[in-house]
Amino acid sequence: MDKKKWLLVILLLALAVVALSACAPGDGKATAEEPAGFFWGIWHGWIAPVSLIVGLFNKSIRIYETYNTGWWYDLGYYMAIVSGFGGISLVRRRKSGS
Repeated sequence: MDKKKWLLVILLLALAVVALSACAPGDGKATAEEPAGFFWGIWHGWIAPVSLIVGLFNKSIRIYETYNTGWWYDLGYYMAIVSGFGGISLVRRRKSGS
């Protein structure tokens, strides 16, 4: 890859990190009166690696929303975490080797 392509890739990655961190856990959107639900759990699970990195620089960003609906939020969060890393595939095919 030439320098222009690398610069474009880095710029797009930085833009993606900033965009994803806008909906990170601990950003103040969820409150005790309106906690994060199942779908927010899925979203927070998908962006957990980004939230972890952003959380190193911004102490208010966490990887898990503390104001949540409980079991339903947890279900969505862990479904996204497990599926994001390929853990839902319980049966794996073996490659035929010769």
